[in-house]
Amino acid sequence: MDLDAFTELLTPRGLRALAEAGELVGADPVAAATTLRKTYDAALTSAALTQAGLRQRARAKFGADAGRMFFTPHGLEQATRPEVAEHRARRLLTLITPGRGRVADACCGIGGDLLALAKAGCTVTAVDADPLTAAVARANAEAFGLGDRVTVRVGDAAEVRPEEYDVLFADPARRTGKGRTFDPMAYSPPWPVVLDLVSRAGLACLKVAPGIPYEFIPDGALAEWISYKGEVKEATLWAGAGVTGGRRATLLPGGHELAATGVTAPVGPPGRYLYEPDGAAVRAHLVGEVAELVGGRLLDPMIAYVTSDAATDTPWAARYEIEDVIPFNLKKLRAALRERQIGNVTIKKRGSAVDIERLRADLRLSGDNAMVIVLTRILDKPSVILCKPSSPA
Repeated sequence: MDLDAFTELLTPRGLRALAEAGELVGADPVAAATTLRKTYDAALTSAALTQAGLRQRARAKFGADAGRMFFTPHGLEQATRPEVAEHRARRLLTLITPGRGRVADACCGIGGDLLALAKAGCTVTAVDADPLTAAVARANAEAFGLGDRVTVRVGDAAEVRPEEYDVLFADPARRTGKGRTFDPMAYSPPWPVVLDLVSRAGLACLKVAPGIPYEFIPDGALAEWISYKGEVKEATLWAGAGVTGGRRATLLPGGHELAATGVTAPVGPPGRYLYEPDGAAVRAHLVGEVAELVGGRLLDPMIAYVTSDAATDTPWAARYEIEDVIPFNLKKLRAALRERQIGNVTIKKRGSAVDIERLRADLRLSGDNAMVIVLTRILDKPSVILCKPSSPA
C-alpha cells in the first residue's frame, strides 16, 4: 500500500471499497480480490483488502476501535496498546500545569499515543519521517474527531524544537532494515539525537524497549516499566520539571505501582511457597521490594525467584505451593514425575540453560495429573522445584 492508494482509500469511493473488503475478511484471498475487482481498480482493491486485514489483526490490541482506525503493518506492530497510552497520558497530566498541554510528538507512528494525549486534552503537533505513516496518523486523529487538537506533518524528529512546547514525547523507531533492534544507538532517531531533544525540553516522556540497558537511562530520569496482563510491554523514561528520578513498575489494568526503596532481600532455603515476580518488577530491579511484600527471601542472590513460608496475596507475583525440591538430574526428575502420575507439565526457568522443549520430550510424561516445574539455581546449584499454583487466599 503506497501513499496514493491510501489517499484514495479515504475518499467516499475508497471507504465503500474498505467496507466491502471488511465483509470479505477471512475469505479466500483470490476470491475476495476477484469480487472487489468487479467494482474497483487493482490498486484500490489491494489497499482495501490490506487495510481490512490489518483492522482484523488490530482488534487484539485496539478492540472495537480497530474498526475505524487505519494501519500500516509495521505501525500496527509498534503502536502502543491503548491502555498503556492512556495510563501515560494520565501521568503526564499530573506533571504539567493545567492549560499547558502543548505536546510535540517527535516520532508519532500511526498515532497510538497522540490519540491518547489528544483525548486527555493535550494539543499535539506530531512528526513522522514516513509520508504514508504520517497520513495514517492524521486519518486516525480525524476518525476520532480529534483533528482540531492534532497536527501531523512529515519531518525529521531531529528538527523538532522541544523548547517551543510544554512536553516532548518521543517513541523512536526500533526497527531497521534487518528487523527489530534492541540497541538504542540503532534507534531512529539514534539515542544521541533523542538525548539532545530531551536536554532542550522542559518535560520529556520517552517510550523505549523494556530491555533498554540501564546505562542509556538519562541521569535524573524516572524509569517506569509497564506490564499489561502479565506481559512487560515497554519502558517509559520521564525527565525534566517535576520528575523525581528513580525506578518504578506499573501493572495494568489496575494501575498498581511499585517504586524502588533500596531494600535488599535476604537469601535463604526454599519455604512452602514460591513467588514469581511480575516481569515489570524484574526489569525495574524491584525483586527485593516484592520479597519484602510477601515476607520472603531469594533462593539465589542472582535469580528473581522469591520463597516464603507464608501465603501472601499480591498482584506483583504469581504464587506456587512447593511440593519438592531436587537437584537437577533428568533421571531423578523423570522418576519424581512418574511417581506423581504427571502427564502434563508447565515448565518455567530462570538461571537455567536447559532447552525446555527438549526436556519436555525427554521426560516421557504419562498420567492424569499436572504440575509446574521450575528450573533454576539455588545457591548457585542447578535445581528443580516441583510445585502447583496456589490460589489467592
